[in-house]
Amino acid sequence: MSTVDESTPPELATQSVPEARMSGKQRLALVLLLTAGFTLAVDFSILNVTLPTIGADVGFTLENLQWIATAFALCAAGFTLLFGRVADLFGRRRLFLTGMALLGIASLVGGISTSPAMLLTARVAQGLATAAVTPAALSLLTTSFPEGKLREKALGLNGALMAAGFTTGAILGGVLTDLLSWRWAFFINVPVALAVLVLAPMVLSESRPAERPKLDVPGAITVTLGLLAVVFGLTRAGEKSWTDTTALGSLVAGIVLLGIFWVVEQKVAAPLVPVAILRRANIGWGNFAGLLAFITETSLVFLLTLYLQKTLGFSPLEAGLSFAVLGAGTVIGGIVAPKVIGRVGPKSAIVIGFLIQAVATLSLVLLGQDSSWMALLLVATFVGGVANLIAIVGFMVTATTGLPNEEQGLATGLATMSQQVGITMGIPIMSAIATARVTSLGGENPSTVLSGVTTAIWVNTALCLVAAALVAVFLRRGKRA
Repeated sequence: MSTVDESTPPELATQSVPEARMSGKQRLALVLLLTAGFTLAVDFSILNVTLPTIGADVGFTLENLQWIATAFALCAAGFTLLFGRVADLFGRRRLFLTGMALLGIASLVGGISTSPAMLLTARVAQGLATAAVTPAALSLLTTSFPEGKLREKALGLNGALMAAGFTTGAILGGVLTDLLSWRWAFFINVPVALAVLVLAPMVLSESRPAERPKLDVPGAITVTLGLLAVVFGLTRAGEKSWTDTTALGSLVAGIVLLGIFWVVEQKVAAPLVPVAILRRANIGWGNFAGLLAFITETSLVFLLTLYLQKTLGFSPLEAGLSFAVLGAGTVIGGIVAPKVIGRVGPKSAIVIGFLIQAVATLSLVLLGQDSSWMALLLVATFVGGVANLIAIVGFMVTATTGLPNEEQGLATGLATMSQQVGITMGIPIMSAIATARVTSLGGENPSTVLSGVTTAIWVNTALCLVAAALVAVFLRRGKRA
């Protein structure tokens, strides 16, 4: 059922009815927040195709090249839950502006970097900026639009642009490197950050509690270190193997720390994440759906990149451009998702999204060793992109519904954490499956890579079906779950 929190200003309360329209200030705020979110999404993938060039220019050895991506991913995923709660306690607009300022400075430093240490410092700062801005921007968005059609529309547009940002980054990185320099992959953030910093104070209102509770320091330390350890372990496993002792040790340490965090949260007076919230079906199963949505789609892009480059012989830029159709699908999915949710509810939207995504993904097991199969790939990724965004928007609506405004930073922090960890988990899991198959067939060649990719696609399809089944059974019923 659609509800309006008692803290919602009277002038916004009327917007939960179908006839409500966005005010001019709300439209400006939405454009500003979407621009920031799109920019951060681009940052996740913009350097992927340029890593060899960056390494040669700045002085990275081959074995250390992955740290350009890993340093960013560790901070972006590890600190997001903490910063989401900090936004609730100390001010969402304040944290949003601080994060954007840090993004601008870090991007400038990254663009002028002349040494590995300088570049890695910039990437760490970009990751911290992402961890601060993403949940702050999402909570500013959800508190600007009460539960109902306007919030669903805003979250749909946000999901569409964020998903499109990942695809755009892969394309833009290759284009900028070919036409200008890899440094412009950093410099492009600077004017965006400056524009947001100038406009944000005019259109975004500050929100924080009248009485600020103490920050749960033990909880903050254990959850942040736990997430850092898990993300590092997953990344290490993807780079080395799932039998690597460092990867396994890091994963075990992360699980232990997250277990300690759970115990701490049940004992402190003002927990970072109240356990009662985590036990709510829409929070727990909503974030589970988001986790699998990002695991399946981001890992599928990785698998198809292997197919395009290793089996069909595409260049990195050609492979990136091949995902433009997927990007279009995600945008359309984000636009139609609110209409689907309005008709069947977020729970059914998630289930429908995963089922259609499963069918589209399964069709990719038919891919062959010549470029005539590109038509199937383009159609399947387009349909899968639409379906994936319907599931993602359904997850975002579900995971932010039923909580008061003062806890929206926590809700969006959890949702962002699910997103970041899902992005991190998918590639090493599917890479391990594909690699094991290639190895069992005697080594890498176009045929064995195709077999490895196909095997992983079967697993990817199964994950979509599992997600649909579990959400259908365990997520509470109701039009707005």
